[in-house]
Amino acid sequence: MQVTVLGAGIIGISTAWHLLQRGHEVTVVDRQADAALETSFANAAQISVSYCEPWANKDAPLKTLKWMFSDESPLLFRPQLDWAQWRWGLQFLAQCNDAAFVRNVAQLVALGAYSHAALKEVVADTGIDYNRLERGIAHYYTDQKSFDGAADAAAVMQRFGVQRRVVSREELLRIEPALKSFGERIVGGTFTQSDESGDARVFTQQLAALCAQRGAQLLFGHDIERLESDGRELRQVRVRDRATGAARALKADAFVVACGSYTTPLLKTVGVKVPIYPGKGYSATLPLLNAERAPSVSMLDDQMKCAISRLGNQLRVAGTIELGGFDLALDTPLARKRCEMLVRRIEQVFPGVADTRTPEQGGNPQFWCGLRPATPTNIPLIGRAPLGKLWINAGHGTLGWTHGAGSGKAMAELISGEQPAMQFAFHGMVPSRARPIASAPALIKPARASR
Repeated sequence: MQVTVLGAGIIGISTAWHLLQRGHEVTVVDRQADAALETSFANAAQISVSYCEPWANKDAPLKTLKWMFSDESPLLFRPQLDWAQWRWGLQFLAQCNDAAFVRNVAQLVALGAYSHAALKEVVADTGIDYNRLERGIAHYYTDQKSFDGAADAAAVMQRFGVQRRVVSREELLRIEPALKSFGERIVGGTFTQSDESGDARVFTQQLAALCAQRGAQLLFGHDIERLESDGRELRQVRVRDRATGAARALKADAFVVACGSYTTPLLKTVGVKVPIYPGKGYSATLPLLNAERAPSVSMLDDQMKCAISRLGNQLRVAGTIELGGFDLALDTPLARKRCEMLVRRIEQVFPGVADTRTPEQGGNPQFWCGLRPATPTNIPLIGRAPLGKLWINAGHGTLGWTHGAGSGKAMAELISGEQPAMQFAFHGMVPSRARPIASAPALIKPARASR
């Protein structure tokens, strides 16, 4: 089959790789000059199967309301005159209960475990080097009340085969001695040995290069002008070369839309509506000053709701969510405040380890923001669209790196007429008859397909 993949982030490139593995002819289109230059560029770097928790839970509505009045809140809802935002918000609220939380966790863990196995297969097959650290993920708490709830959260994950365990402050400091200077403020934590970290951009760009070597046509620097359908199926996609202005029409047997947050407006042009809304996230990447004192275990900071990962001779801190439309500004007072908040936290937790000076002070922090494509459940849409030849692989929220390899493999399997070996409600598909995978036991029951 000839398959055109729209989008060259971790999701799109993983999809292209697995399609090539199954003998398909693949064309990838992206407006950027290379792969992974948007949402996959500078994310939190965590493969966090054990922390695949949806944003929606019973405590989220009250917290979101409270956080609306603080520019430094972990989740900032910025109301817009946009019905899509409010519709998404109402759908999100409908998921803020215990039953929905457990149901959504089951789906996310199933995909996460499947994806982690797929990632390991790709790495074994290709030898890609992306500053990978297989040291687990630790979640530390500075508030006793929050830590008291950690056992319940760990128990939920353990039901689905995830070995997240509660650890004392003393054990946490043994796991990651770099936390010692901050240790007096830590009351405890959780830890999962099986999780890992690595640079999603480096991985995706190297995988894209391997796709090209295997015959994929990579149309970087091409804008997607429009999708053209006859009402029954997608007939072609019109793209334009940014450098030359030349336009062309791409025909294929299947089209995969993997455009992250931009999937929603693109599909809307052919009458397909999807509940994906952008959540603006930030990161700061800082040079190490003292590599010997830097952490090697990837971490989650419960108070700040941020992730910290070491990438070679740099430290990456990423977090916060803003629900305020397609805003990618980094030079506004709000954006600067949220970036500086992340850097301050690094200096608090790991004093003197990284260069946390501002540009005005002679430092060189690499600030970044990206739009996380979130569904109200945090479960991505992987499967058929209600239009012939059109497939969707989008809506991964903060878990694009965690779920990328598996989402790409599952998409390729579905297009090839295969059934992915996991219990997951694929979009637009019949209820899954798949076998449960080893790390997602039979407690995960087949779910009804999304519609």
